[in-house]
This record gives sequence, C-alpha cells and structure tokens, in this order.
Amino acid sequence: MGTRAVVLGGGVAGFLAAAALSGAVDTVTVVERDRFDGDRPRRGVPQGRHAHLLLARGARAVEALLPGFEAALVGAGACKVGMPQDILTYTPFGWMPRFAHAQYLLSCRRPVLEQVLRDLVAGLEVLEDTEAVGLLGDADRVTGAVVRSRADGVERELTADLVVDATGASSKADKWLRKRVRDVVVDPGIRYATALLRPAERLAGAFPAVCVQPGPPHDGHGGVVLPVEEGRWIVSLAGLRGHVPPTDEAGFLTYAKGLRHPLVAEVISSAEIVGSIRAYGAPPGRWRRFPAVAGFVAVGDAVANYNPLYGHGMTVAALDALALRDGVRRHGLGPRLAPAVRKAVARATADAWALAVGQDTRYERTFAPARRLPDRIAGWYADRVGAAAASRPEVSAALLDSYTLSAPLSRLLRPALVRKVLTTPERATDDPPLTDAERALLAPAP
Repeated sequence: MGTRAVVLGGGVAGFLAAAALSGAVDTVTVVERDRFDGDRPRRGVPQGRHAHLLLARGARAVEALLPGFEAALVGAGACKVGMPQDILTYTPFGWMPRFAHAQYLLSCRRPVLEQVLRDLVAGLEVLEDTEAVGLLGDADRVTGAVVRSRADGVERELTADLVVDATGASSKADKWLRKRVRDVVVDPGIRYATALLRPAERLAGAFPAVCVQPGPPHDGHGGVVLPVEEGRWIVSLAGLRGHVPPTDEAGFLTYAKGLRHPLVAEVISSAEIVGSIRAYGAPPGRWRRFPAVAGFVAVGDAVANYNPLYGHGMTVAALDALALRDGVRRHGLGPRLAPAVRKAVARATADAWALAVGQDTRYERTFAPARRLPDRIAGWYADRVGAAAASRPEVSAALLDSYTLSAPLSRLLRPALVRKVLTTPERATDDPPLTDAERALLAPAP
C-alpha cells in the first residue's frame, strides 16, 4: 500500500494543500461537502459571491506550487491590478499616492479562481457531496477521517497517513481533537452587500479600482470597486457592527454616497447592476492554536480567519500550502511533520492577524480582548506610518510591502524608515489622485 493524505475541504485552501502534497504522497483525497458546478458559486461558500483578491505574495506562492497559475487565471478573465498605481485608496489619513511598484493583486470572482485551481491540480481523488464528520485515531495521532455522503447518509472511514483540515472558519476539528484548542476571537461585526456591475462604456477598462476604507473609531463604512471578468466590476460595501449595507439598488447607492468619500458612488452611479445584490455576515475573526498532533495539520481559515476587508485570507492559505509542501519535503509524513508545519503556519498567520486585529480593535463596537499597553503603542505607530504613507511614496511602498505580506511587519521598524515616519507632518488630502483623463471619464455623459 502507498501513502495517503486526506484533505478536508475543496475550496481554495483545500486545493492548494492538495497541490502541496501532490507528487509527494501516493494518493491525495479531497473531501468536499458541495458539488462543483463549473464557475458557479458553491452553496457552502456564502462569501463566494463577494469581492475576492489574491495579493502579490499569495499569487507568487501559488505560482511556486502550480507553475502557470497566474497566466491561467488571467486567461480565465482575472484582472491584474498594479499597487498602488492602478488602485485609488482612501485611508483614514487621506488618499494614498499612486506610483509604479512591484506589488499587485489579482481580482476575479471566487468561483473562477477555484475552477482554475481545480483544473491545474491533477491526479486527485475527489469526493464531492461528502462531508467530514470526525477524525480517526487518538489524542496523540490522527489516522484518518470519518466522512458521510450527503446523498444517502452513508458513513465511511478514510484511513490516512495525514489529514489536512481546510474546512474554513466552520471547522469542527477543535471538537474532534481530543486535546484542548486555544483560540483568540476578535469580532468587528462585519456585514457586506455586493453587486456585480456592468460599467458605462466610457469607464470599462479605463478607470482604476477604488477602495474607501472605514475610519476608526466611529465610522464603520467602507467600500471597494474591483475589475473582474468580461469588463465588469464587483462592488462590495461593508459595514462594521451597527452598519448594515442594504441590498436594494437605491439603498445600495445611498449607502455608497455615505462612505467617507463619495468616489465609489460617483464611479458606480452610471453602471448597470447585473443580477441581485447579495448580503453576507462575516464570522468573527478567530485564531485557533491547534495542538501538535501527529498525522493532522490545519490550514487556511480553519486556523485563522480575518476581517475580509483586508483581503488576506487567500494569500495566507497559499503561504500555508507552501509551508505544508516544504514540511513534507523535509520530514516526509513522519512525526516531525505536524509540529513543523504548525509552527510555519503560525508564522504565516502572525502578520496578517496583527494587521487585521490592529485595525479592528480600534473601532468602538468591536468585541475583543482589552488592548494592552504594547497594543496601544503599536496602534500609535501604525497611525504615524499611515499618515506618512499618504504623502511620502517611500513610506507608502514599505507599508504596501508589509500589507501584501511580501515583507514582514518588522521592516516598518527599520531606523531609517522610523525617522521618515516620525518626521513627516500629516498632510491629508480629500482630492483623489486622478489623472486628467480619469477625471474626464467621471464627467456626466452629454
């Protein structure tokens, strides 16, 4: 008999984990509770209809796992958005400057991304319409998973040398493992409303993406306009606790006009909504510290999920998959694999968690552990970095490198950068950094 790995979850994290194991394990079995239906959203992924992006670091990680991924995704209609030159970002400190830089994001509808991943990862055994209901083994070692067909309710045991939990924020592994799982929960009460739009002809492919961030501690409204396949836009409006974006067309536009800057509303006012506006309530941010149990690894949102406003989820899932690939290469499927991958996943998680929680805990209605003195000092310095980044491109570039997880947050503490941060006066501007041609595009059609 050969080696076998069972991956619980057939979403982005699951197929990336399968890609990491493919070739190193004789049989990789992916267990997915939904049925795949081309590029249509899966029923079990309610967030799948909302804005998704893969940051540059994540795209490079996937490319390392699956050469040709980026070309395939762009070929399927995804848009490559240069950061910050191709996106207008309004922060609590004003508009970020636009300039050519190495960072970018890939924007598309999530079902398109999942379809590309499924096409690229070959040689898998895939069990659709099947859900995981438990783990095999004992408190020291997991030896497989118990799964159940959703069609007829029949259960079966899948023995395995390794079980990977990629079931997302709804993971039940903390109940299935026979050891205590520590966690931290931060809940900003995020709600979304998302529309797919067909822009006015003059704007299609000619206007940059737009992101208007909320403004702590009181203003919990935000919105993003991202290009996706077929020249369309996906527009997600967000509200932190107490702010619920409406799903009727008039209310959607009114909410957009109420953001900290009206640019999102100005951009979408002449667009046509395609289909219905969808609502979504994101789960609380949670970081689960799973124990090191032989034969078991958790990745992606099963370990940590964040406020989706920051767009880190899929990128961290890709970094987790790289950690899994490297762990298997170094340790095989032996007892050292689980603790090694657990540590690497924690490292991949740490900066994204710090960025999300550092922002979320600044809003007055966020449910979270009390901020300690080090947290308040870090928040003060983060404000200074944000203010300096709004007027100094070199600080903006460093912040962007950290935000995209392409550089560790610790890089923002380099002495030369600290001096620039602390000596830059705040010069916030409400005037978007548009080119003359872009301003002309916003003018009402005659």
